[in-house]
Amino acid sequence: MKTPISITSFASISALGNSAKEVWNSYLNINKHSITLEDFSGIATPVSKLQIQGDKNLLDLRNSSTHYKNLDRSVLMGILVAKQAFDASGWTSNDHFGINMGSSRGATELFEKYHQEFISTGKTSTLSSPTTTLGNISSWIAHELQSKGPEISHSITCSTALHSFLNGVAWINSGLTNKFIVGGAEAPLTPFTVAQMRALKIYSTQTEASYPCRTLDFEKQRNQMFLGEGAAIFCLEEGISENAKALITGIGYGTEVLKHNISISANADCFQTSMKMAIAETPLAAIDAIVMHAPGTIKGDTSEHNAISKIFGAELPLLTSNKWKIGHSFGASGALSMELAILMLLHQKFIPVPFLKNSIQNKPLKTILVNAVGFGGNAVTIKIQNAYL
Repeated sequence: MKTPISITSFASISALGNSAKEVWNSYLNINKHSITLEDFSGIATPVSKLQIQGDKNLLDLRNSSTHYKNLDRSVLMGILVAKQAFDASGWTSNDHFGINMGSSRGATELFEKYHQEFISTGKTSTLSSPTTTLGNISSWIAHELQSKGPEISHSITCSTALHSFLNGVAWINSGLTNKFIVGGAEAPLTPFTVAQMRALKIYSTQTEASYPCRTLDFEKQRNQMFLGEGAAIFCLEEGISENAKALITGIGYGTEVLKHNISISANADCFQTSMKMAIAETPLAAIDAIVMHAPGTIKGDTSEHNAISKIFGAELPLLTSNKWKIGHSFGASGALSMELAILMLLHQKFIPVPFLKNSIQNKPLKTILVNAVGFGGNAVTIKIQNAYL
């Protein structure tokens, strides 16, 4: 990248909380996860749900306008955090900015509801199509913020949110706009979605364990991924803003040669490609930490770690992931990982994973890589730097 791009503001909602302060305090408690057991098809299932206040905030938003009454949970989460990030950015509706919201599955809850209605009756409701299309996430955010720029929604499975960063950077670098809102929203805690993950044999069954998901525990004997819901949004701005929370200084992407619908190679070739591209000319020793995708599956965790080892050798940066704490939120997961990276830069404190030994911070945090990969091996790496060091 020729010129850094500022992350001027950000906001999120997840089981960690509804504000940056709540989220950071949740991360500081490394002995506690944010998982509850919920009944799905008669089975006690570990999931990561919004806190009570988060649910109340969504209900208040739904009731604030007749237009919002029939929107999916994923869309409401996107609108809620977009308003928070926008208000914190200092931008106004007169600014020309684009919007790119990602979601792996879009309006999951509503789609399953209307599909079940069709299976049962042979008919469906009038609004079943408009409210279940993926594009309505960005469209409703644009409506709320009264934006004048391009509106994009997309799905590239679990790397979706970080692909929105790629798009935002590309639009800004093109000169077509100097501001862009990017992020992801996902509400996958539905019966069919959970059943899909169980069918893949990757959903955690460790309901009585102290940690249902042992992300980056390389001695685990079974897959331990579980699902969580959430959304996070970031306001990007050309150049170095005086209000910058962090700077984007590198982007990378890579795709596996497919051997299976969800395949990733033993050494995650896609991640090697994306990380090398994002790192570019930056000395390897200058990479202080990596927020890994690390979903809690045996192959997913190991292959990404192998890719990092191939690039960095024995001198690995600090490695972490948040999925042991809040689960895998599919299209929103990369955005929540980005939030963790920014918070660590702002607070100058590394948040470790309980199961990994290389977690001792011995220098300031200046440069962090954030990884994400989706089914089919669509990897993205974003390099961010502290705006003040």
